[in-house]
Amino acid sequence: MKEEIYNYIENFEEQTKQRFRILYELIYEITSINIDEKLWAKIPSFYVGEKFIRLIPFKNHINIEAKAVIFHKDELPEYKITPKGMLQIFHNQQVPCELLKIIFKETFEKSTI
Repeated sequence: MKEEIYNYIENFEEQTKQRFRILYELIYEITSINIDEKLWAKIPSFYVGEKFIRLIPFKNHINIEAKAVIFHKDELPEYKITPKGMLQIFHNQQVPCELLKIIFKETFEKSTI
């Protein structure tokens, strides 16, 4: 994890940090493509070319911005999809790891997204 992202996440409570790390690891599990990490507008962002995933931590949830989320919204009925198409996972909800791997992979690797 790049230092700027690590330092940013360290300002959050332990539960947020743990859940962020789970999501971070999922991003790296799904591809062998080189991922460029950076803070974009103070938001942890992960780029493969022009395609990106953003993990936006809050006190009681994390928003995930990934283009493929919208294509899987029917598989996520217990989660909120924001008006901007972000997946919102509250800390009292399970992280849907297997589905997120698919979403992350499609976001980075599909040419139609």
